[in-house]
Amino acid sequence: MPRKVFDGVDYDDGYDDDYDYDDLDDADYYGKAQPSEPVKETIKRGTWSCPICTYDNDESMTACDICGVFRNPLPHMNNNHDKKTATAKTSDSSSAKTQWSKTNNVEDNNHVKDGVLRLQANNKASASSSISKESIPSMESSSKLSTGNEQLGDQVSGASSRRNRMGEGTPSVEEIRPQSHNRGMSKSDLPSKSRAPYKPEKWMLPEKEGSDLNQLNLAIVGHVDSGKSTLSGRLLHLLGRISQKQMHKYEKEAKIQGKGSFAYAWALDESPEERERGITMTVGVAYFDTKNYHVVVLDSPGHKDFIPNMISGATQADAAILVIDASIGSFEAGVDPTKGQTREHAQLIRSFGVDQLIVAINKMDVVEYSKERYDTIKQKLGAFLRLCGFKDLSVLWIPLSAMENQNLVSASSDARLRSWYQGPHLLDAIDSLQPPTRDISKPVVMPVCDVVKSQSTGQVSAIGKLASGALRSGSKVLVMPSGDVGTVRSLERDSRPCTVARAGDNVSVVLHGVEETNIMSGDVLCHPEFPVPTAKHVELKVLVLDGSAPIVIGSQLEFHVHHAKEAARVVKIISLLDPKTGKASKKTPRCLVAKQSAILEVVLNGSVCAEEYSNCKALGRVSLRSLGRTVAVGVITRLIED
Repeated sequence: MPRKVFDGVDYDDGYDDDYDYDDLDDADYYGKAQPSEPVKETIKRGTWSCPICTYDNDESMTACDICGVFRNPLPHMNNNHDKKTATAKTSDSSSAKTQWSKTNNVEDNNHVKDGVLRLQANNKASASSSISKESIPSMESSSKLSTGNEQLGDQVSGASSRRNRMGEGTPSVEEIRPQSHNRGMSKSDLPSKSRAPYKPEKWMLPEKEGSDLNQLNLAIVGHVDSGKSTLSGRLLHLLGRISQKQMHKYEKEAKIQGKGSFAYAWALDESPEERERGITMTVGVAYFDTKNYHVVVLDSPGHKDFIPNMISGATQADAAILVIDASIGSFEAGVDPTKGQTREHAQLIRSFGVDQLIVAINKMDVVEYSKERYDTIKQKLGAFLRLCGFKDLSVLWIPLSAMENQNLVSASSDARLRSWYQGPHLLDAIDSLQPPTRDISKPVVMPVCDVVKSQSTGQVSAIGKLASGALRSGSKVLVMPSGDVGTVRSLERDSRPCTVARAGDNVSVVLHGVEETNIMSGDVLCHPEFPVPTAKHVELKVLVLDGSAPIVIGSQLEFHVHHAKEAARVVKIISLLDPKTGKASKKTPRCLVAKQSAILEVVLNGSVCAEEYSNCKALGRVSLRSLGRTVAVGVITRLIED
């Protein structure tokens, strides 16, 4: 997901070709596997017959001209040539009678067949042998043999443990190009989870309290044109994050385009398309400090076409500001069940674990700071927020006007508002939020929000929020699901270099050893010894939202988890859940309708990094969308292996 922030050839680890040899039929590919019988051969004078391909080679040749198999016994040669050739040892008589068949492992380390030592050079490949990943250790441990000018120098490396094959038509090393990003690696191809329990190192522990402000990731959400970007820009200007000179530039540019009221919004809406259309399209990131927090502002788009980008911002939030347009008709449009985004945004941020909410009732100057209008909005929206799961004590209601700077960083100076409201202003409300909990006792997990490649240095940077654990320069990380292992070259937090990043920090991680094609938005950085699982078949516990079409078996949906999105299909509806007890009330219902909770199974088109909610909340919260609307939200209860 694009994010706006304010302020030699590398060869792949294995060979690949167009054929899957494991799927080929043994009899068709290798011939009928019948017990072999001694074959009587007519040996011509001056020639020797290859025991593999039966080709008659000249007497002077030491290896078959067709298949490259060495002659055994070798003819008498001078001492200088003996130093360049490898002596072949004959196997027992039983191996000479056994016909080669298709296997996943090489028969033995020396490739002995019919008393003949078979060697393959870098630029040759036998049509009747394959090397799978199980044979890699034996190849690495076996001695290298050479003859004449040919050497067995194939080196097998397994950084990502991909399957290596060598078969007919296999290209030479010079012809191999880096493999494209493998989105569905099996568990056998990945590093196995360590049995030893994870113990954080001393440097991972947080510093002494009071040394730094706690970080608070604050998402700004709400219906389109409710004033989210204007509110964010005004706060940044009042708190000194935007200079007066820069603000004057924004005002001048906005007036030239006839959009003078958008000047503060342009502090975060920087792209020409956003400014021309007057809407936020991607998540804008900015920073400011309060008495208690270092606040990371995530200015999310409100237009329905960019809800997937809003979801990406909501997954990083610790708390949220829900901006409401108080003007007549605008509030009603935002809470409309079919077209309004206020309801959908509230449901989404709650589904992604946000339980602290500030409701900023903006544009109060339009309704002349009417208390009746404020009470009407609070009553209608409050009832809906309780249905979403927000507790009354966790919701703060702040009437304000971003354009007139009323009740933002100080008490309102307008007598009409001050006459009936004596509560906190917006900055005080942010300071009153409870500090989020950070989990550094678990291995590092960082869902990747965006990937940036530096044009000057060529370095690849992964941007995201650390869900757990900690990172520092030199740390090894595993990129899932590609399986590539990289090294953290440097870290940036708030666009400034830092030495250590801990859970909850929004950071840019500069990676060494990872190609840009092998990492993308939706991937996860994790500990090499504790890889996060991947799945294509999951069991979910979901709540169907209002205004949604019925969900039936076979329904095609969009599956969203952290920053990953994948097409999905409902394959099974297991049971309905009682909303009060949470227990199964009806088995295998035919369909799911609005406000129903259920357990169901979905199959994805491709693998995604996911985890059961009980094990990792950041990788276990999901949302299901269809036809541009969010139809259900929930959590992953089980990863199913097909």
